[in-house]
Amino acid sequence: MPSARDLLHFVGSVPLADAEAVFSALGSQLGRYLRRIPDGETGERTRWIVFQQRLLQQHPAMEVDPTQKPLPVRQSDGTVFREIHLLRLKSDVNPEGLTFDTGYDRAALGGYEVFKRLREQGVIQAHVRYMFALPTPLATGFMYVSPVGRERYVRVYERSLMQALDNILASIPHEDLSIQFDVCQEVLMFENYFPVRTPDYKETIFRQFGRLAAAVPERVELGFHLCYGSPGDQPLLKLPDATVLAELMNGIGDFVKRPVQFIHIPVPKSATAEFFTPLKDWHQREPTRLYLGLLQHEDVAGDQRRIAAARRVLNDFGVAAECGFGRTNPARIPKMLDSHRLAAEALAN
Repeated sequence: MPSARDLLHFVGSVPLADAEAVFSALGSQLGRYLRRIPDGETGERTRWIVFQQRLLQQHPAMEVDPTQKPLPVRQSDGTVFREIHLLRLKSDVNPEGLTFDTGYDRAALGGYEVFKRLREQGVIQAHVRYMFALPTPLATGFMYVSPVGRERYVRVYERSLMQALDNILASIPHEDLSIQFDVCQEVLMFENYFPVRTPDYKETIFRQFGRLAAAVPERVELGFHLCYGSPGDQPLLKLPDATVLAELMNGIGDFVKRPVQFIHIPVPKSATAEFFTPLKDWHQREPTRLYLGLLQHEDVAGDQRRIAAARRVLNDFGVAAECGFGRTNPARIPKMLDSHRLAAEALAN
């Protein structure tokens, strides 16, 4: 029987005013079901990596690539949410002498100070870790950067992101910290979402996982959040089943050489037991805990159906929302937290 602390997971973004509001809401209402708690990705991080796009657009080393058509961000219903003019490193830029100030370290350290204060006040339970989510380097590389010269750019961005991670690790006690890497564009790449896909894309993605994980010390919790994007509050694609997710999860297991404490995967609202069946092919390794993102807004009956469907395939799992929900209406939060609590109670029985 799993601990009650392993029943729920929050991916990251929560549409409240600031980190203190997020910590207070999750900690006071659901802390007994949580192993870790995010800062809500409020402020400039509300739209996930869009603030990194602005950073790149304004950076003197970057320029729009006029040889590439704008990238349509097409949602699962076929509508185009927006178009992105792809960037590239300028030809005269030496990538080895360049870094980007991603800002993730400042955000993480600011959030931790709030977390620590609220934990001292008893709002957050003593066992709960502070979770901070980072994108993979390929997230901005696939979404905002031209395929021409993308490898040059990704080397720079990965080095910059790892520098921010080093600053986080130097300032936050490792026993208090949980690092989650957000894996979105990689899922889209597996589903051939982007116009260009290199023949070695799978190995490129898996080797990236290995490098990122190697930068996280073992006393720090490590997790991966797999998703398929939700910029318009709906998925960018619909997976017929969990086949691609199982393949990515196995890639994490094969290429990551340190323990992975958790993996979160998205689950569509329509999921039945057939969706979960490919997860039988996941080679689960200890101590990895699986969280199924099957909770939907105002669909408690559907949540229970999806939990029952998953139980036909899997013996043990926690639950979460399909993705972060920082872009949704804040008025939804009370009912969303209620649905998380009800799901945790169902799992505990």
